[in-house]
Amino acid sequence: MEFIHYEVRNRIGYITLARAAKRNALNYEVVSELKRAFAIAEDDEACKVVVLQAEGKVFCAGADLEYLQQLQQYDYHENLMDSTHLMELFRYIYTLKKVVIARIHGHAIAGGCGLAAICDFAFAVPEAKFGYNEVKIGFIPAIVMVFLLRKVGEAKAKQLLLTGDLITAEEAKACGLINQVVPAEELETAVNAFAQKLCNQNSRQSMEVTKEMIARVQGKTLEEGLQYAAEMNAVARSSEDCRRGIAAFLNKEPLSW
Repeated sequence: MEFIHYEVRNRIGYITLARAAKRNALNYEVVSELKRAFAIAEDDEACKVVVLQAEGKVFCAGADLEYLQQLQQYDYHENLMDSTHLMELFRYIYTLKKVVIARIHGHAIAGGCGLAAICDFAFAVPEAKFGYNEVKIGFIPAIVMVFLLRKVGEAKAKQLLLTGDLITAEEAKACGLINQVVPAEELETAVNAFAQKLCNQNSRQSMEVTKEMIARVQGKTLEEGLQYAAEMNAVARSSEDCRRGIAAFLNKEPLSW
């Protein structure tokens, strides 16, 4: 792949945005390669947890504006196809069977902030800025909005999306957009340690099912959600990982996943 790199080390799959000259901006090709990289990671038995990271000074500046300008010459159906292409990437990351951790070493703006929001966990340096500035250029934060509302709630989403203002990493952490703020020199170590903890301490199957349930249960009514939860609970009890985990706990045996 030209713009995305993928490798696995110690059960961690690293997906790296490598379009630094364009501040890792998203266009059709970058989105296509990201979809391909996440598909590879999901099917890769050597990979248990995924880290999304980037080269250059910026994590991701969002949509490539030159590319968007070209799309203005397209008709509605052509634009819908391109927009659907991006939507599929965001949905795929959000519903990926494996946990995804964002390692944010620089600014995450617009669609780049959307990438940060859809990851299951996000670690960032104090210098990183976050925000959705689409309204400042006459555009709309349409696709990222769906995930941001789930992540931070309506009040904070309105503040971010309607003002278009950028916020600091500490402010992003305070509103729940990211999880941790880590000094730049410690970021890689902190992310790797957290990823290794998930690899070593948690069942792959349990994390997969829990992540799937989080994505699905929010769209259900109370009764539907409870029934779904009861059914998934019953299924989990007979899983091999559950049998193994409970037996190890009761027998006071060390357990490594």
